[in-house]
Amino acid sequence: MTVAATTATTTTTAATTTSSSSSSGLTSSQFLSLLVTELQNQNPLEPTNSTDFINQLTSYANFEQQQTLNTNMSTLVSSLNSLLTLNSSNYIGQTVTAKADTGTLQDGKIAFGYSLDSAASNVTLTVKDSSGNTVWSGSGTTTAGTNSFTWDGTTTDGTQLADGEQYTLNVTATDSTGQSVYGYTTVSGKVTSTDNSTGTPMLKIGNTSVSTSNVIGVTA
Repeated sequence: MTVAATTATTTTTAATTTSSSSSSGLTSSQFLSLLVTELQNQNPLEPTNSTDFINQLTSYANFEQQQTLNTNMSTLVSSLNSLLTLNSSNYIGQTVTAKADTGTLQDGKIAFGYSLDSAASNVTLTVKDSSGNTVWSGSGTTTAGTNSFTWDGTTTDGTQLADGEQYTLNVTATDSTGQSVYGYTTVSGKVTSTDNSTGTPMLKIGNTSVSTSNVIGVTA
């Protein structure tokens, strides 16, 4: 009798372990079916302990609530993404200024900008192409705060570059002690379309994409 009891306990433990390891993948109907099957097949001489039974019912209730919560969260996320897409579409046709250092050459120019934390003694501006090659370099204004710089699409030697390519502005700004006072770089342009496929609303300015979270100014 002792050996039989030990075997039964081992079997029950194994079954419980298997059920526990797979419960995260069960549907509510499968969980309920498993519970009913367990009650139907229990040993009449050793019925399920009432405490264990209550714990199983509690687990079922928690499982059902978790399933409902997951469904509601998925619906909420979907609704939020739709709202973000709708809101970002309001930027189409507007001229925005966003924190970014790369812009698309359109109509022979890119409207850059940069911010300085304090007045600088020296500001060097460097424009590079998509391969990292320097195409233009020069000095910039040293005023504290916001400064604008519209690059006309010409290289240092005077060659006019074609529209459609992306270029990056690098800013080096230092004060009289040699400390950097550079804040951030901006790009301005008209928004032609939006994209929310990645879950983050992006605005298209030429061939350049900027996040709506980086927009710091809008002009109708």
